[in-house]
Amino acid sequence: MATVIRLARFGAKKRPYYHVVVTDSRNARNSGNILDTVGKYDPMQPRDSDKRVVLNVDAVKAWMVKGAKPSDRVYKFLVKLGLVEKKPIPVQTKKHLQSEKTQMKIKDKQEKLAKIAEEKAAAEAAAKAAAETPAEAPVADAPVEAPSETPAESSNEEAPVAESGEASADASSEKPAEEQTANE
Repeated sequence: MATVIRLARFGAKKRPYYHVVVTDSRNARNSGNILDTVGKYDPMQPRDSDKRVVLNVDAVKAWMVKGAKPSDRVYKFLVKLGLVEKKPIPVQTKKHLQSEKTQMKIKDKQEKLAKIAEEKAAAEAAAKAAAETPAEAPVADAPVEAPSETPAESSNEEAPVAESGEASADASSEKPAEEQTANE
């Protein structure tokens, strides 16, 4: 017969009071078929009260030697009394972690952000150095910027380069009519 040490509920409605009993594991919680009452538990008492949990330690030890297994709540009572060791906390599975693919995406994103931050820091350092350099150099040595191009000039530059024969014909067509007749 598999015996257990567990709680049996007594007391009025909304006023629980428990007996710590030894019974067959197949019996119902409050069946009258108990083998022994080894203590009492009153959850209405303050946590630090001595009357909250009262156990007959010798009877509990005797039943545990015979093979009785305590329930989870009774096991906690026994741990507080120092009769048994606290159960080790089980190792957590890795199901709460993200998949490897997601971890790789996060790592790549962090690397890209780090590169952008480095480039930004380098650009700021270069701008700071450039701002300090003209202040030390004379103004006359400052480089002169080229004038901005007109839209007509930029469109000519973008046109594809024609072959040499066509280029001369285009050049001759741009010359005034008087010069063309004189050259021919």
